Amino acid sequence: MGISELRQAGPSGDATGFDAGAVEADLLRRGTLNIRDALLARQVRRHCDADVGRILLAEGLVTRSDLLDSHARRFRSRRVEAEEIAALAPIEVEAAPHILLRYAFFPVTDRDGKPAIVSGDPEALSFVRAHLPARFRTARILMAPREVVQAHVARHYDARLIEAAQARVPVIESCRTWAQGYARRLALVLSALVTLAAVTLAFPRATLAVLAGWAAFTLIVSALFKLAAFTARLTEGPVPPALPEPLDKAPLPKVSVLVPLFRETEIAHALVARLTQLTYPKCLLDVVLVLEEEDAMTQSTLAQIDLPSWIRVVVVPDGHPRTKPRAMNYALDFCDGDIIGIFDAEDAPEPDQITRIARRFQQAPPEVACLQGILDYYNPRQNWLARCFTIEYATWFRTILPGMARLGFAIPLGGTTLYFRRDALEALGGWDAHNVTEDADLGFRLARHGFRTEMVATVTEEEANCHPWAWIKQRSRWLKGYMTTYLVHMRRPRLLYRQLGAWKFWGFQAHFVTALSQVMLAPFLWSFWLVFFGLPHPLDPVLPRTVLAAFGALFLSIEALNLTIYLASVTGSKHRHLMAWVPTMHFYWPLGAIAAYKAVYELVLKPFFWDKTAHGLSLGVAPPPVAKTASDQRAQFP
Repeated sequence: MGISELRQAGPSGDATGFDAGAVEADLLRRGTLNIRDALLARQVRRHCDADVGRILLAEGLVTRSDLLDSHARRFRSRRVEAEEIAALAPIEVEAAPHILLRYAFFPVTDRDGKPAIVSGDPEALSFVRAHLPARFRTARILMAPREVVQAHVARHYDARLIEAAQARVPVIESCRTWAQGYARRLALVLSALVTLAAVTLAFPRATLAVLAGWAAFTLIVSALFKLAAFTARLTEGPVPPALPEPLDKAPLPKVSVLVPLFRETEIAHALVARLTQLTYPKCLLDVVLVLEEEDAMTQSTLAQIDLPSWIRVVVVPDGHPRTKPRAMNYALDFCDGDIIGIFDAEDAPEPDQITRIARRFQQAPPEVACLQGILDYYNPRQNWLARCFTIEYATWFRTILPGMARLGFAIPLGGTTLYFRRDALEALGGWDAHNVTEDADLGFRLARHGFRTEMVATVTEEEANCHPWAWIKQRSRWLKGYMTTYLVHMRRPRLLYRQLGAWKFWGFQAHFVTALSQVMLAPFLWSFWLVFFGLPHPLDPVLPRTVLAAFGALFLSIEALNLTIYLASVTGSKHRHLMAWVPTMHFYWPLGAIAAYKAVYELVLKPFFWDKTAHGLSLGVAPPPVAKTASDQRAQFP
């Protein structure tokens, strides 16, 4: 709730006995603030973990300049701008750069030769002084905008911050060492291919039988896994979104949301418009638009937009690999929230989503370190591919993932509409900058270290990839990341087993091995259609026709199971129009096989290459609708 809502609620109370703080008193005395707004700001503060100055700034009742001047008078000091900070000699201290960034302070030698602290967050000074030598306890405070202080810290410690961004995760849990093993990796893969080709030439039917048998085995395991998740989700019944707690409960926390952008000029304005629909108190909201240094076009586009005080830009210095997780690792230290969220450039979250997330974190036990929302698409009617993609997402996020979570399996995360407890995220080292599915990887790293992920009934709509080649590029990146994640976590299987426990370990195997095997060996399964049409099958000389018919019946039965799960997942009012398209899903998955072979090629030759998803493909069809509230758009099954 903000001041505008409180104004609508009526009188804010009597100003008699109002004990104004130093900043409020200064602003009132100078006529910058009126008593009624000061009272309303105090009322908001009772429900929000934010200082009054931040509330007044977020509500547009004072300017940043007014607030900085007031703080400078409070400390009997002065404001400094970027040029003056650069001219002051820095003082090296033991405090790590990420501490300096998060709390926006920088120790310098002032013009008179005395130590001083340049601060962009005066409310954090007591914490800041605890990280500085004793001589800074009475040091002069120089006020500067938070973004200016952070930019100066980033420039001063650029090498260390760039290195940390690409190597925050412990090496045993990262794939970054693959950069040194290119020749060995290529030699191993070529040897394996040559061996496979030789064996196939020597024993063609036996090789085909083995591959078809493995494809059938993983198909059975996959079907049982899906059936278990489907049954668990079905027996759970509808999950109504948890309503936010009353405002007289614990104050709401600060939430930072990272929005990585790269060449997103087409949708930058739409993104900002959607973010302004969020109803979370703006004094607690810290939206960080994360841009790459070499992406001058997006920087220029955002520079032309009058961003509110709670949205800011962080530019990531160029480096390798140029990936989304590396950019988020770098930007994480700039955030000031206790909860870290992730949005994609094309996302349209429900307006009350962050409030629900914050309240759930307050209710959940500490081991719940991550909350995953439901992803959906706002352009499902654009074409056949968009419809099938929407059916797939409805099945995954509304049926399979909730079922997996209920069964107690570790779940791979979805890349967006993710929220983390900051301390847990930092304890794990953030994201693996070299893994192109950093979300799936992080989901299992959380589980390995004793944390849990919960699914939350809140929806974010995004754009379905509706062009075949764009879809294949995106899916190949996901599959390459799945392969990478599996290989990294299986470096030490015994350690993984001890950390996950038997149930989650075998769930991990079932999920990754079957997912990858099915897309790679799909043509072997499709060959059983020959049996149904009475045509010769390559395995006829090896297996009796009755056995081949049994394999074909199995394949057909599991296809029927998949269609049933798809149908159940789209029977809700929002997706009911997709039911007629469910039978066409059989023609959707061959694209996945093409993407899988592309993924294998890149895994060997370009393991860190980020094949960026194209956004804005639906803008010419129809403007995305404003996200509805959760009461209108239930995140439920079916």
